[in-house]
Amino acid sequence: MSRVLVIGASRGIGLEFVRQYRADGWEVTATARTEAGLQQLAALGAGTVNLDVTDAQAPARLADAISAARWDVAVYVAGVMSRGTAAATPAVEEFDRVMRANVFGATQLIPAVAPLLVPAGRFAFISSLLGSIAATESSSTWLYRVSKAALNMAVHAAQAEYRDAVFLALAPGWVRTDMGGPGAPLTVDRSVGGLRRVIAAAGRAEAGAFIDHEGRRVAW
Repeated sequence: MSRVLVIGASRGIGLEFVRQYRADGWEVTATARTEAGLQQLAALGAGTVNLDVTDAQAPARLADAISAARWDVAVYVAGVMSRGTAAATPAVEEFDRVMRANVFGATQLIPAVAPLLVPAGRFAFISSLLGSIAATESSSTWLYRVSKAALNMAVHAAQAEYRDAVFLALAPGWVRTDMGGPGAPLTVDRSVGGLRRVIAAAGRAEAGAFIDHEGRRVAW
């Protein structure tokens, strides 16, 4: 049976990854920060790990929970939004909140998870088109943009360290979730379905790439 680890799965895109992988018969382990989130994941048949990716103890906690298994796919979904612009200086607390969840969380968990992937296993990270420097035309969601651009660099650079795995930065589109809002044009099931196809098809040619939910390369 194929195994997938979903990091940050209590809602939205992460929860939909769990639903879809379980529906296809995968063995799923998923993380959440709250008891309610863990219960929701368990109800879908997933193994659960209580994890806050911003906690410096997260790598040790996750390693204790998953080190006995080998993983075909890992997906880092955890992240937070920030909606300010470059017209105002960001508060230190807001900067730290966004960077710890979107960048620090991913970078501290890469060394804990990557060695547990099967050969040619995929490690996917949910980025955003807003993290594309080439596509940027405004400063809206300024810190979020900066954090996703930094995440993209972390993913691309880590690929050089873990050559037996396939690392992917994935742009899910503008999705109708709590973060994306009710006006987003893309349903979460369609987005995640596309992302899963991208992950499944990814090989050496896609290693370290930035790809959207329809399989198109995104400019850095």
